[in-house]
Amino acid sequence: RTVTRRDGVHCVVDGRTLLNFCSNDYLGLAQHPQLIATLRDAAGAGAGATASHLVCGHDAQHAALEIALADWLQCERALLFGSGYLANLAVLQALLGEGDACVQDKLNHASLIDAAKLAGCTLKRYPHGDSAAAARQLAGHESGAAMLATDGVFSMDGDIAPLRELAALARQQGAAMLVDDAHGIGVVGPAGAGSVAQAGLDGGDVSILMGTLGKALGVAGAFIVGSAALIEALTQFARTYVYTTAMPPALAAAALAAVTVARLDDDRRERLAMRVAHFRSGAAAMGLSLGESPTPIQPIMVGSAERAIALASALEQDGILVVAIRPPTVPQGQSRLRVTLTAQHTPADVDRLLQALESHALHWR
Repeated sequence: RTVTRRDGVHCVVDGRTLLNFCSNDYLGLAQHPQLIATLRDAAGAGAGATASHLVCGHDAQHAALEIALADWLQCERALLFGSGYLANLAVLQALLGEGDACVQDKLNHASLIDAAKLAGCTLKRYPHGDSAAAARQLAGHESGAAMLATDGVFSMDGDIAPLRELAALARQQGAAMLVDDAHGIGVVGPAGAGSVAQAGLDGGDVSILMGTLGKALGVAGAFIVGSAALIEALTQFARTYVYTTAMPPALAAAALAAVTVARLDDDRRERLAMRVAHFRSGAAAMGLSLGESPTPIQPIMVGSAERAIALASALEQDGILVVAIRPPTVPQGQSRLRVTLTAQHTPADVDRLLQALESHALHWR
């Protein structure tokens, strides 16, 4: 599917303008005038970084963005990556190896699972959100380093990990803790600082925090924040950092503008929260099966892949874009429509989606 135009919450696909409910642009920053102007201005200095960070690719724009991210998320230092996938690969490959263990939630993002496998450590997975099971698995690892890794906000279910309980058990077991907050940064927590901040935790509780720049912040790329010692270790030993060209400086400049807006603009988060509440209320009234999600990710559980595809197709005929999520992304029998709300959606937009879902009730009942 090729999108030929984007205009706020609308996009043109195959010549048709569709109301988009599957974007991760939660705060509506991807087309923010300040970000666009910053990107254009910064691009005047050049299109690319020309080298890796450790050669001559580390620009003043990169340095400024890292300082701003560390300040926002109350950590000593930050390190930039090309994507969240690369950031997660970097952490596990650099810090874990044979004889070590990584304990993970079964619904973690694929990048965390792949990272553990590529690191060569023992991968242990506990039932979703089950802190007691995580504790047992950590306790069962008696030698080598251990890391507890979890999504902050789960990308397909929208729920939030029990971070306080997980942080406590990691501390008790002497394990490092990594939180992938790709879908929490900018959206939840004080000043949009994410699920770790919302749980009242800090760098002393969660030693490694990953966030992305391409979701709520509307640009591209990712980052790790943590202690100065952690960032120095990744700088030296993380292969996906050392052996790749730095992101274009203009993108770093646009991301810095996005951090500034996201950090200060609580109005966007309030509007987003209202749209989420509006959708959940309307969906509950018509008997839709939703997950326990307080975030913009609202999965409508429909069961079979065929049913999910049929409902997505019916909605598209009504001018609404919601993608069907099916195996292998989710387990068999748990296919769904992954509805995502943004601060740019209006109450009328949400009502239009709810009315369309009601008109196609046979597909999900």
